[in-house]
Amino acid sequence: MKSKENPMIYYCISDIHGCLFAFQNALDIITSHLSEENTALILLGDYIHGGKENAAVLDKIMELQNRYGSGKVIALLGNHEELVCEGMASVDACGTGSGDDDRYVSWLRGLPRYHAAGKTIFVHAGIDEEAEDLWKYGTMDHIFTEKYPAQTGHFFEDYKIVAGHISTSAIAGDPHFHGIYFDGSSHYYIDADTVATGFLNILKVNTETQEYFAVTDAGEFPVLPYDEEH
Repeated sequence: MKSKENPMIYYCISDIHGCLFAFQNALDIITSHLSEENTALILLGDYIHGGKENAAVLDKIMELQNRYGSGKVIALLGNHEELVCEGMASVDACGTGSGDDDRYVSWLRGLPRYHAAGKTIFVHAGIDEEAEDLWKYGTMDHIFTEKYPAQTGHFFEDYKIVAGHISTSAIAGDPHFHGIYFDGSSHYYIDADTVATGFLNILKVNTETQEYFAVTDAGEFPVLPYDEEH
């Protein structure tokens, strides 16, 4: 049954890290779909620190939310945004916070730590999987944004977790792999290490059918378990 509260189709991006060019390239593929019913863009955090266009990336996200609404463009909190909220970093660099960031801090503090639709959980880093179906209540705030290392294997029933935070090359143990990592069970990781690679992975999620596709300018392709492709 299609959720009455959430769009059925999500286009997911994570870990932009100040790389505006890569972000715009991904948006060129996605934006036309935002006019479609039951479709949304969800950003999984870490919009800043790494590239040089940190404020511009935040401005772009805020512009998209103003244009389409926060229900169509959902932005989650990442650990780098949390550093800014805590005054431990500025938008442009890890380190001392800046008073010039006030308008961003107000927006960042309003970002949710997770989004759930159907049996798919979207989050920056992860959840407390031992809490099973009580994960919303059993996960401490810092786990949503900072969980490390990446967890793989079966979570609970047929729930799926979509996260970023850790590059897929590190999860796969393969420095040449930068695609979407699916463990064949419950986890999809999409951080392509954008500062190094210059591109962002796009994951398309159908929360009604629980189908997951890698999206590129060449089309859409089912995401297969990493171990089956390599």
